[in-house]
Formats: sequence, structure tokens, C-alpha cells
Amino acid sequence: METPTMVVAGGVLALFGGALLFWCAAELRLRHRLRRHGVPVTAQVIPDPAAAQALDPAPLLAYATLPTVGLTADSDRVGRADPVAVLARPRGSTPLRRPAQPAPGTSVRVSYDPREPARVVLTGRGIAASLPMDVFWILLGTSSLAGGLSLLASVLVR
Repeated sequence: METPTMVVAGGVLALFGGALLFWCAAELRLRHRLRRHGVPVTAQVIPDPAAAQALDPAPLLAYATLPTVGLTADSDRVGRADPVAVLARPRGSTPLRRPAQPAPGTSVRVSYDPREPARVVLTGRGIAASLPMDVFWILLGTSSLAGGLSLLASVLVR
């Protein structure tokens, strides 16, 4: 390969790999934070209302948020007193094909962000389902970054 081509290819691969690793780290951190500090509830898997949405690999979940009431500095009660019904898809469910489970009508344990109730992750058995895809994306990002950096290093050695 000629030097300008190696520089461009190395730069593109390094940029792609770095961005992918940054995205993976942010997504894993978000899911970990939601599992640890989110509000745990039981959600019901419901069938997709539209045929176009049925192609999304993440199951559609319906759950009610828990009431949140807090106190302000003036000891006034603020927050939602009534539960809110939420329809959302969990984070981290990105398999290339739709899994057989969970089927519509199944109850699953989830944790949601109380500040943004539509941000939800599966807990319990749902954690292991996203592990193979997480490993795949991390390996892809690492190998792209390593390939790009090795191309750039080989240009510097010449």
C-alpha cells in the first residue's frame, strides 16, 4: 500500500474503532447504572402493534412506574403521586435475529430510570442475553482500533 492510502485507512479504522469502543463503554455504563440504581418493576411483554415494529429485535414492554414523591427545601411535596403507564423497549437487546423468548404475555423483571421512565433494561435472566452481542461489538471496536493504529505506526516506521 502507498503511504497516503495507509494513512487514510489507518485513520479511518482508528476513528471507527475508537468511536465504537466509546459507544460500547457508554452503553454498558448506562445499563449497569440502571440495573444498580434503577427502580425495579415487573413488566409485561406485549405484541408489537405494527408490522414494521415487529422487526425490532427488542421486545415491547408495558409497565407502570412507581409513585415518586420528594421534599423541596421548603418541605413542599413534589413529584408524581400517580403511576404512569409506559411502553418501551429495553436497552442492550440488539441480537441480529429476534429471539424466541420472551413471548408476548410473559412477565419480566426490569429496572427503569425514574427521571426518564422510558429508559429501561432487563434484569435477571435478561442480562445474559445481551452478553454475546456486547462482546462482539467490543471485539470489533478493539480490532478496528488496533488495525488502524498498526497501519499508522507502519507509516511512521518507514
